[in-house]
This record gives sequence, C-alpha cells and structure tokens, in this order.
Amino acid sequence: MKAIKLRPFVPSGADYALAVRFFEALGFEKGYSDSAISVFRIGEQEFYLQNFHDQAMQEQFMVELEVADLDAWWTLISSIQESGDFGIRAKEPVAYPWGKREVHLIDPAGVCWHFSQTVSG
Repeated sequence: MKAIKLRPFVPSGADYALAVRFFEALGFEKGYSDSAISVFRIGEQEFYLQNFHDQAMQEQFMVELEVADLDAWWTLISSIQESGDFGIRAKEPVAYPWGKREVHLIDPAGVCWHFSQTVSG
C-alpha cells in the first residue's frame, strides 16, 4: 500500500475570513476557496481550512510544519504577531532534546502550529 499525501482539516475558529487572511499573510497560497473550505498550499504541503468553530477542540488541535529555515519563519511570524492584526501568540525558536528547534504559534482559532527544523548532530 502507498500513501500519497496527508491533508489535515484545520478549524478556522469563529472568524473564517480572518483565518483565511492570516494564512495568506504567512505565505500560504490559497487554491480553491468558498464559504465552507479553503485549500492552502506551501511547497508540496497542503491543508484544508474548514469554516468550523469549536473552541475546546481548537485549543487541543496541533499541526507540525517542518521547514528548511526556521529563523526566516520566525522573522515572518514575529512581524505578524507584532502587527496585532490577527491576535496570534508565538514564542521564539527553542531547541528541544528530541532533535528539533521549534517555534510554537497559536493561530487565530487557537490551534497550535509547531514550525520545526531538525537539528543536525
């Protein structure tokens, strides 16, 4: 058996339009979009942003996106956070004992995104 791609359905939270604008600001390319769902892509990675709100679920939902240059992502994420436009929270890169550096970002819905980079050696 062979799997081709895993595409999570990420909840938008109460403000679907705000979530769409947030992911565009992060550099994701929006493909298909309607009032119920948007398909976002960056490189070969994709996810569905679903117009769905359940605060308790959103605060337990996590996604990891492994990236090539975590510091570049942190520069972008911190500038978006400082703008105050989306109400996000993020903490600077931290090295973890499991061999990754990560930026943890809480998106407008409350979903925790782990932007990660494997540390060599």
